[in-house]
Amino acid sequence: MLYIVFTTGKCNLKCSYCGGSFPQHKVPWSIQYRAEDIKNVVERDPDATVAFYGGEPLLNAEYIKWFMDNVKARRFVIQTNGTLYHLLPDSYWLRFETVLLSIDGRPEVTDKHRGWGVYRKVLEAAGHLRSIGFRGDLVARMTVTEDSDIYEDVKHLLELRLFDHVHWQLDVVWSDRWRNFEKWRDESYIPGLRKLMRLWIAEIRSGKVLGIAPFKAIASQAIFGDVYTAPPCGSGVNSVSILTNGRVKACPIAVEEAWADLGDIARGLRLKANWIRQPCTQCSYFRYCGGRCLYAYMERYWGDKGFQEICKASKELVKLVLSATPLIIDMLDRGVIKKNDLLYPTFNNTVEVIP
Repeated sequence: MLYIVFTTGKCNLKCSYCGGSFPQHKVPWSIQYRAEDIKNVVERDPDATVAFYGGEPLLNAEYIKWFMDNVKARRFVIQTNGTLYHLLPDSYWLRFETVLLSIDGRPEVTDKHRGWGVYRKVLEAAGHLRSIGFRGDLVARMTVTEDSDIYEDVKHLLELRLFDHVHWQLDVVWSDRWRNFEKWRDESYIPGLRKLMRLWIAEIRSGKVLGIAPFKAIASQAIFGDVYTAPPCGSGVNSVSILTNGRVKACPIAVEEAWADLGDIARGLRLKANWIRQPCTQCSYFRYCGGRCLYAYMERYWGDKGFQEICKASKELVKLVLSATPLIIDMLDRGVIKKNDLLYPTFNNTVEVIP
């Protein structure tokens, strides 16, 4: 099970996508539950993965240190904007299996939405982790907007040679409707995905699998099976979120929605099966997309038509990867690449497989 543990609802940035900190009455800015309660929840799971989350989790670095020193978990993960990496000692960074740093691609795209100088600070954080010998999975965590060129921004991050993987989420969950999402999708995003795929395949032919997380994950699901669930993030299925007041939610962004309530750490939690229903479950792409983002599926801020327009982008991504699987299987059979080169993710590390 993946336990997404909020350390605080406060953030030191105010990105255009989410507006910064959670209100304190929704996600308090300090921990308000008993230590023994979180220990009981996590330690009874022998395969527990704990991912620190916020707000900006490093604003409560003392709690991260306490948790890693006192609560037994099989793996630790952190999602952070990277600007405060110095608040956590190096010895703790080296214990993470996965570190996800929020960066949107080229500097002008990142800084426009996250704040001036953020791009430079994130690269400083990534460089520091490499300099101290971090051997885990370092992931560039992108948010994609109308300003993004998926090919140029992903390629830029790969060429930095700092990140093991790049993954992205479309900014379509709780944002206002784009000026023209359909035009961007058809004239920029899908053509950019095709260019990325050509690059990816060319590298595979030479024996190297670039860390483009959605490509690797969908290909892994197609070739090996059962790599991820529905929904693909595992929300409410093999992933729960624990707020700073002890409430347990299915999804880390559904902090106030009643449908996401699963209990609390003092009295217990309950999982729920079959979150995703028709028409998604009857779709031929369901095995690969898993209904995409659970929050978007449940809330549908853009309405049913908008949801379907986003779905078209997911289908094109899946079709593109599936079209490459015969070649990938041939490369595997011939030993040009190995299963371990392709298989991703090997556990639920919070990478949201389907953008």
